[in-house]
Amino acid sequence: MKEQQLKIYNGNIITPYRIIPNGTVIVSEGVITAIEQGNIEVKNALEIDARGQYIAPGFIDIHVHGGGGHDFMDGNETAFLKIAETHAQYGTTSMLPTTLTSTNEQLLQTLQIYESTNQKNINGSQFLGMHLEGPYFAMSQRGAQDPRYIRNPDPAEYNDILSRSSSIKRWSAAPELKGAIEFGRCLQSKGILTALAHTDAIYEEVIVAFENGYTLATHLYSAMSGVTRKNAYRYAGAVESAFIIDEMDVEIIADGIHLPPPLLRLVYKIKGADKTALITDAMRAAGMPEGESVLGNIHNGLKVIVEDGVAKLPDRSSFAGSVATADRLVRSMVFMADVPLIDAIRMITATPARILKVSDKKGALVAGKDADIVLFNNNIEIEMTIIKGRIVYNRRTSGISK
Repeated sequence: MKEQQLKIYNGNIITPYRIIPNGTVIVSEGVITAIEQGNIEVKNALEIDARGQYIAPGFIDIHVHGGGGHDFMDGNETAFLKIAETHAQYGTTSMLPTTLTSTNEQLLQTLQIYESTNQKNINGSQFLGMHLEGPYFAMSQRGAQDPRYIRNPDPAEYNDILSRSSSIKRWSAAPELKGAIEFGRCLQSKGILTALAHTDAIYEEVIVAFENGYTLATHLYSAMSGVTRKNAYRYAGAVESAFIIDEMDVEIIADGIHLPPPLLRLVYKIKGADKTALITDAMRAAGMPEGESVLGNIHNGLKVIVEDGVAKLPDRSSFAGSVATADRLVRSMVFMADVPLIDAIRMITATPARILKVSDKKGALVAGKDADIVLFNNNIEIEMTIIKGRIVYNRRTSGISK
């Protein structure tokens, strides 16, 4: 039996380069079949009146740890499903579940849970593969990562992990560590996105890393070296290196707190919308009331306090994680950093799709691509989330107040 067509009309359709006023999107069997200006007549279609709101591609979050009171490191399928459902309410239609530094046993368990849960995830953001963040980091830039598990790359270890799972899509590491260049080449040979992160590298180390697979800068500015001085001489750090290397992609936690508006503007000015991806880097408290929470595994993770729209260490000496949702990232770029809406949307749709090499199916409203669609109002509040043609969130009927 053929699935009923979906017609979304009377909306302002955001493409990567323009806005189509009074547009219509037609969906059939989970795929976009037409996008046109005006109200297209479609017989027997389920019709959705966008009421003059924006119709945009679904948001793609390539770095997220949790939400809705759950973390991907909790060790159960419920956490995966609930995180996906939580972020779908805020416009995320695809994501890379992300780990924290941990024991190898816990890491392998998380990969197994991902594989068993992936097919069951029908009501939340789609999983596009796993992102392993660590454990190969600079101890001096560990941030809130557990120092007990931080170490240099070990070929026997990472080759064993890679042999046990085909779900690893991305791995973040510090490229200046002993063995990190060989690690990057290994990942590159397997088509795994390699990113530099939690690093004290200087330019001379970053450029070599870039040539050996490290093509993305993980949460630019956060847990990353800037200009340093050694014996009176200045050295460009990882941040400046990401700016200098035009071909390097960057991702930013655009919550207006991890990076204040002037830095959001600077990244946009230098790297542009085509090389900058917006990420939540959200921990379990995303979508939850402020107060005490836990970063990482619910049983043995790091206790934190959530206030002022961000997670902090209990002594408030440092940030300990983001509680951002995808809609908030777009709002920050538009209303705090004065970035045009089209560009802000591109930074959370087309750009991450290209970085993950899924542009053939995702990241833009184009006939033939997956019907991952969000509707939002002028305040960039999500009204509806559609994943592969299925409505998974509808603000009008959910009773959820944002």
